[in-house]
Amino acid sequence: MNRLQGKLVLITGASAGIGAACARAFAARGAHLLLSARRFSRLEALRDELQSAHETEVHIEKLDIRDRGGVESYVAHLLSQGRVPDILVNNAGLSRGLEPFHEGRVEDWEEMIDTNVKGLLYMSRAVLHLMVERNSGHVIHIGSTAGDIVYPGGNVYNATKFAVKALNQGMNLDVVGTRIRISSVDPGLVETEFSQVRFHGDEERAAGVYRGYTPLTADDVADVVCYVAGAPEHVNLMRTVVYPTDQRNPYVLHRETSTAG
Repeated sequence: MNRLQGKLVLITGASAGIGAACARAFAARGAHLLLSARRFSRLEALRDELQSAHETEVHIEKLDIRDRGGVESYVAHLLSQGRVPDILVNNAGLSRGLEPFHEGRVEDWEEMIDTNVKGLLYMSRAVLHLMVERNSGHVIHIGSTAGDIVYPGGNVYNATKFAVKALNQGMNLDVVGTRIRISSVDPGLVETEFSQVRFHGDEERAAGVYRGYTPLTADDVADVVCYVAGAPEHVNLMRTVVYPTDQRNPYVLHRETSTAG
């Protein structure tokens, strides 16, 4: 049964990676889309692609979720048009740097905290009260296994994902007695632009992160997000952890070693 047909789905950070993959996966299942991101030209291309491939409505918005006023204005505009999302996918997020804490750049910390935590808070606050008023809706956070175990150099990024894990639990408690579902999908190693962003565009260093094993793809994660979103309304998959088969926790990863010589 396709429970996503006709649903209105808001996805943040939809211009690339997991966000764009989620847009494609929801569109293929007949959902209508509200896509936001900072890179508007990419959103335009994605909208054209999805409208050509599927009979679905796609509305796009240039938005930086770190901008509280911008988020509130965006959601107020959606409300004025009668477009209250059925599903919110809090996807926008990033990592910067892999230095020890005492060598970290404060600017990197602020960007991660402002995006991964505060941006998620701004969007969730703006949308969730509308869902509660309607007594219907589903918020899905894209978390990370980095919210389970801290790894060397992860420090502040890990802290932001621990925060997402705690907020997922807290929001669930706060909407008890309603029909609202709050979920998170927490992947391990996924090959997207994530490592290029972390290493400030160093493509060679980023490629090394994914060498010697088969990581998850953005499409893999999007399939899981749609599975979580498509569960019966009385079922809340509150936290779904997803690893590639070659990875068993943040520290245990099997890499093939090259014997060419």
